[in-house]
Amino acid sequence: MSKLILAVLFAAALPAYAADLTIRVADVASNDGQVMVAVFDSADAFPTKPMRAVVAPAHNGEVQLTVADLPAGDYAFAVFHDANGNGKLDRNGVGMPTEDYAFSNNALGKHGAPGFDAARIQVPANGATATVNLR
Repeated sequence: MSKLILAVLFAAALPAYAADLTIRVADVASNDGQVMVAVFDSADAFPTKPMRAVVAPAHNGEVQLTVADLPAGDYAFAVFHDANGNGKLDRNGVGMPTEDYAFSNNALGKHGAPGFDAARIQVPANGATATVNLR
């Protein structure tokens, strides 16, 4: 019986993960492949160590994805249209992306990804919606 009480007390002490982040990806160029999103929860992780990733089939125009059950807090995300469905962002010989991509807040970097602060969005406990435009 004491194990059951401990389990209930432990479960009650865990934080609630109820916030959903809905991401609307505009300017998807075709129905080919998939749209991939990586979500980051810190500057140390951004843009190489995502805490969560979601994928949806591509649709010409806009694709909507939901990252469910996030703790309220600050996040940044990167998204790209994996048009050939190979599961990675393709690049040319000098390292420039050849598939459309975007970062939260439509942030831009000078020579690569923007900084976490430029891409940072706040997700409150009741959730948030963000829209980005692929380029």
